Amino acid sequence: MKIFDENLILETINMIKLYNFDIRTVTLAISLRDCISEDVNIVCDKIQRKLDKYATNLVKYAGDIENDYSIPIVNKRIAVTPISLIGESCSHKDYVKIAQTLDKSANNLGIDFIGGFSALVEKGFTSGDLGLIESIPEALASTKRLCSSVNVATSKAGINMDAVLKMSKTIKEAAELTANNGGIGAAKLVVFCNSVGDNPFMAGAYCGYGEPECVLNIGVSGPGVVRAAISDLHKEADMGILANKIKQTAYKITAAGELVGRQLSERLNIPFGIIDLSLAPTPAIGDSVAQIFQAMGLEHAGAHGTTAALAMLNDAVKKGGIMASSYVGGLSGAFIPVSEDAGMIEAAKLGHLTFDKLEL
Repeated sequence: MKIFDENLILETINMIKLYNFDIRTVTLAISLRDCISEDVNIVCDKIQRKLDKYATNLVKYAGDIENDYSIPIVNKRIAVTPISLIGESCSHKDYVKIAQTLDKSANNLGIDFIGGFSALVEKGFTSGDLGLIESIPEALASTKRLCSSVNVATSKAGINMDAVLKMSKTIKEAAELTANNGGIGAAKLVVFCNSVGDNPFMAGAYCGYGEPECVLNIGVSGPGVVRAAISDLHKEADMGILANKIKQTAYKITAAGELVGRQLSERLNIPFGIIDLSLAPTPAIGDSVAQIFQAMGLEHAGAHGTTAALAMLNDAVKKGGIMASSYVGGLSGAFIPVSEDAGMIEAAKLGHLTFDKLEL
């Protein structure tokens, strides 16, 4: 009787070793709603104690699981309740002090990034929202691990144009204050439209208002695996076969992510939340969404059919993920940043990718 399928074992090994499959992040979402106080010093003390309570063993246990399953876990992160909600109760709204407290705690815990220096202002501002937005440039310039985000619009509520204008100035100022470090402040800041209720992915991560005290979310990424799977298909394969292959690959990636997530949540003794199944590229060779488009038959990213290819890719990835887990959430889909995707960078250098084509 055959117990092990050698092909499946080799396929899993290749996903990790050859095609850059990894667990992009394990993210603890921690609610800070009970850290509110009129005194900003008390707020900071409560925040530090809360993070220490839940995240002390995150890095250690994640490392243990990496060794147990030989699946790389690239980042260990924390997402907290949008800080505009926490800081606006203070009689003296010192958001920079709160930002530095978050950053110091992340450093002490060995966390790569901490997100949630955020505000949701699609319908207007509170005094806390304004205070946080005005403090973003200084907060990002004086911290290393802190990430920030602001949601300025939704399809239902429309666009807060005052927020759009304010954020355009905020992005510029954040870049200027960190000019000696490559303008990294702007890279740690996200401006959203239709932000999801809870998001484990940096730099826009935050713990949703309806989340429990603490929950573990997993971010899985595997554009190299999807590209390799498509490349193995016969050139005459039709769109149905192509979509099914993507779904099957997404299924395998998601199942691996849920295995890691459930093991880690059990060791931390906290609930398992969602899997964010995102094809997030890196500059590494083969780890490119644009190269998935080429494997699908397009000449290059930005060519005719790119929008349709992206739509089909997103649809197949989400369907495959949902088949593997009922916990798929977050921003699940494909990311195609020109600055991080090797195939997008190449297309831009060759003049194939213009601002008009980026409208997709």
